[in-house]
Amino acid sequence: MGRFHFLKEKKFYINLLIILLLCGALLWITFRLLDKYTRHDKVYTMPDFIGQDYREVKHDYAKDFHFILIDSVYPKGQQPGSIYQQDPLPGSKIKKGRNVYAIIVAVMPEKTVMPNVKGISLREAIGRLESSGLDVEHLEYVSYSYRNNVIDQYYKGEPVEAGTELVKGSKITLKVGIGEDRMRVKVPNLIGKPASEAKRLLNLAGMNLGKEVYEDSDSLQYMCVRRMSPGPSSGSVNPGTTIDLWYHSNRTMDFKKEMQLLLHEDSLVNTPKPIEIDTITESIETTDFEYEDDF
Repeated sequence: MGRFHFLKEKKFYINLLIILLLCGALLWITFRLLDKYTRHDKVYTMPDFIGQDYREVKHDYAKDFHFILIDSVYPKGQQPGSIYQQDPLPGSKIKKGRNVYAIIVAVMPEKTVMPNVKGISLREAIGRLESSGLDVEHLEYVSYSYRNNVIDQYYKGEPVEAGTELVKGSKITLKVGIGEDRMRVKVPNLIGKPASEAKRLLNLAGMNLGKEVYEDSDSLQYMCVRRMSPGPSSGSVNPGTTIDLWYHSNRTMDFKKEMQLLLHEDSLVNTPKPIEIDTITESIETTDFEYEDDF
């Protein structure tokens, strides 16, 4: 009998077919299990958790994600216990069951010390307050010879001395000199600026923030100034003037287009009216000129 005599056996081919079928079945089961384990065919959009209470989000989405708290911060004007940052970012394509890393707003407020901002410029005073984790609540302009010089500092309507312990994020009222010339200040153009920067920019320009209107319900991080009153076309106003702001999400509005429209409106407002030729001729004819000999 030859070495390959088994190739003539029917039993050999039956066994070979059984082996191939078993290998195919094992491969199919393996790939199905891998797909189920890795969710290879299911991709989801990451929700936006920013600004929501961390405990509630963790409870509501416990079956979908594994939340990991990595840090806490003390930002101004944010709700304690809310999510400040998240990774993956909102809108990312992810698979369910993955880790979500979160930074939250600290529940316990952090303390700071009131700096001395008397006798310095408004710009420097705002910088010192920011370095101490404090905010400007209101600018009160009063008669004083030095313009934009801080005369006094108040907390909750009462004078506050340097070294006083305050909660970070506390709001300070500054009494500021208007100067002998009582010069008006130019309204800054805040269109397209983030909502988080608007108040600071107004304070640096010597103005106060009035009412704030949010035109949609998107997260605060996407909100930008869409309209302001008085606006940039108003020219100049008295120091301490209150400016109202309207915000809109930069994800649903083209702010470059809004700026172009604003610039166009400003050009129409500031363009001088054309003078009629007949008016010029009439003015020349009816004016008596007197010439003086300069020699």
